[in-house]
Amino acid sequence: MENAVYIGLSQQMAMRRQLDVIANNLANVNTPAYRGEKVLFEEYLQRTPGAPKPLSFVLDYGVLRDTSEGELKPTSNPLDVAISGKGFFVVDTPEGQRYTRNGHFRVNDVGQLSTSEGAPVLDDRGRPIKADFRDGGITIASDGTVSNGTGRVGRLDVVQFDNEQAMQKTGSSLYASDEKAKPAANAKIMQGMIEGSNVVSIVEVTNMLELSRLYESTQQLLNTDQERQRKIIQNLAKVS
Repeated sequence: MENAVYIGLSQQMAMRRQLDVIANNLANVNTPAYRGEKVLFEEYLQRTPGAPKPLSFVLDYGVLRDTSEGELKPTSNPLDVAISGKGFFVVDTPEGQRYTRNGHFRVNDVGQLSTSEGAPVLDDRGRPIKADFRDGGITIASDGTVSNGTGRVGRLDVVQFDNEQAMQKTGSSLYASDEKAKPAANAKIMQGMIEGSNVVSIVEVTNMLELSRLYESTQQLLNTDQERQRKIIQNLAKVS
């Protein structure tokens, strides 16, 4: 009798995990360049003595990231930069180099082109891009070349990875990777644009509602089974 309870609980744990991921997607629907995620599950079969068939449990296998490109939206900010195609900007952090597609840049306190959190954006020589961008403004060409009123000051380092799924999220739209980065082959830099999240909110809300109903249905089945067991125990007690 306990087997049904264990199986139901494993399903509920999997659904709780999936609901958490959906909630995180919805929380980041307006985060620039956010990549939506979904949970992958696998079946775990456990053989039980006396049972005609093995028991089927649900296991959380991992999270799959949607690597499709978000919508590119025009802005009035010349420091907003988007990548059309595969690729990531390289930034310097206290933990080492990190990678991002969030091109909502600014100029930090020491005159470096940086992320919103102040991490310097690196050029193709691994150096921060520093210049007086007040002198004639800033121009960023499609190949990533950065210029101000006095001329060229650097070129954005845009890299790509063969296995984007293996990249680890480190917060604030940043990723880390154990794989060696290589130059992005077909990336095009778009100044005055920002990449939006690729999360489709209506799809996520629909999935959340369906999962909530399924979770409640499973809970009702567990409650029914628990009540059945309680009655059996009561009847056995009366017979004895």
